[in-house]
Amino acid sequence: MKARRSTTGLPRAAGDATPGRKNPLGAGTGRRSRVRDWSPATGRSMSRQRARQRAETDQLQQGVRYRRAFVALVGVIVALSAVVVLLGTVGLFKETRSRPLTAEEQNRYKQEEIARRWQSWPTTGIFPEELKYLGLDRTQQYARRVGIAPEARCRDAVDPAVGAILAEHGCVSLLRATYVDQSSTFVFTIGVAVLKDQEARVSAGGDLTQDDRVGVLPVAFPGTVAERFGAEQRQRTGWAGAGPYLVFTTGGYADGRTRAAIPPEEELHSELWPAARSIGNQIAYFLADPPKVPPCTQGNVC
Repeated sequence: MKARRSTTGLPRAAGDATPGRKNPLGAGTGRRSRVRDWSPATGRSMSRQRARQRAETDQLQQGVRYRRAFVALVGVIVALSAVVVLLGTVGLFKETRSRPLTAEEQNRYKQEEIARRWQSWPTTGIFPEELKYLGLDRTQQYARRVGIAPEARCRDAVDPAVGAILAEHGCVSLLRATYVDQSSTFVFTIGVAVLKDQEARVSAGGDLTQDDRVGVLPVAFPGTVAERFGAEQRQRTGWAGAGPYLVFTTGGYADGRTRAAIPPEEELHSELWPAARSIGNQIAYFLADPPKVPPCTQGNVC
């Protein structure tokens, strides 16, 4: 059997397509293509894909909602913080701006100023070099300071009975100085007991005995007219209250006479105790003298 010839003059293989129908790629229509054909997605795979897309969309929307809530929360916190800062600034301004002192504040200012004087003043300010007193015939005379003793514990500078009372009421410290009168006949020791506040001083004063044989211990200074002034030489003792201070006073003779050496029928020199009391009262007055209070919280201008 002879092979058929194609119109091109080449022999046509058996099984070729009919003439007039050509394969665009030049291959016979009867041959299987080497390229694998992908069938379209099935309905199940499309459902899974749509589910994944919906999950991703939902997750994205949830993240957006969370972000909006977070931003809103931060905004609320910032706003509240701003309000707090603003209110604090306004309150601080009102508190720190200059304004007139109230009566209570003025009184507190005086008490605090007086209570600091035993530390803020020099000892020469508490015990001046000279103090006035009235002598015989009410003539003005001057007592001269002989010396200032070191600061002492309250119990160490007074008699034991007095020291126990001071300790019970919170005595902080005790300052002492010794004076002589203008004629160098009398010697006086002034003791300033520092209580924690005025209320403690009033309470301690109420418990002190009226015995004029006990009180502050004298301070003698060797080489001076007061070198013989000791506890036995005290003729009388007393005290006065001033602010948080108890100001003790004791007086005696510069020649060393003891209290026991003076007969009961013999009276003390008429100038001794008035001079001692005048000196002690002046020191108490200086310590408790009310200070000048500024009219405003920041000075003299409100």
